[in-house]
Amino acid sequence: MSTAHPAALSYRPAVQTDVPDLVALVESAYRGDASRAGWTTEADYLDGQRTDPEGVRQIIGAADGMLLVVERAGELVACCQLEHRGDHAYFGMFAVRPGLQGGGLGKDVLAEAERRAREQWGAKEMRMTVVNVREELIAYYERRGYRRTGELSPFPYGDERFGIPLRTDLAFELLVKSL
Repeated sequence: MSTAHPAALSYRPAVQTDVPDLVALVESAYRGDASRAGWTTEADYLDGQRTDPEGVRQIIGAADGMLLVVERAGELVACCQLEHRGDHAYFGMFAVRPGLQGGGLGKDVLAEAERRAREQWGAKEMRMTVVNVREELIAYYERRGYRRTGELSPFPYGDERFGIPLRTDLAFELLVKSL
């Protein structure tokens, strides 16, 4: 009895021509009804956009980081931002196509991002910020070795580039993992 294995994942730095597809992927994973097909949705407490073409272009063009494109059989299935910040790396803009969430793809992408940060930059730890009310998402990262720091930074209320908050108690919590 053989089990069919999905095609291997391929990783590459994003280029400017990827911008429309990356914006669509990130929006589909976090906003609106389409995002409800996956478990990373923020639709219950944030409306509006999650990112925009200009924001994605800036990440792609940054000298100290990359937006990693993840493809399977030529199809964009995930992405994440890696930024080199001295002795650590920042992990952000993590998105997995909603219909593919829950199957281990995100875990594989996170592991590859950690490997790259450690091997390419000598990063000693990975840091990220997560919206504090995302208990299920924080628990996901804790299962992968991240620890809550309790260090909060304010949510950018009034800056619609980050979305339109539907709650008044949002903040970002710093999560950290030693590499």
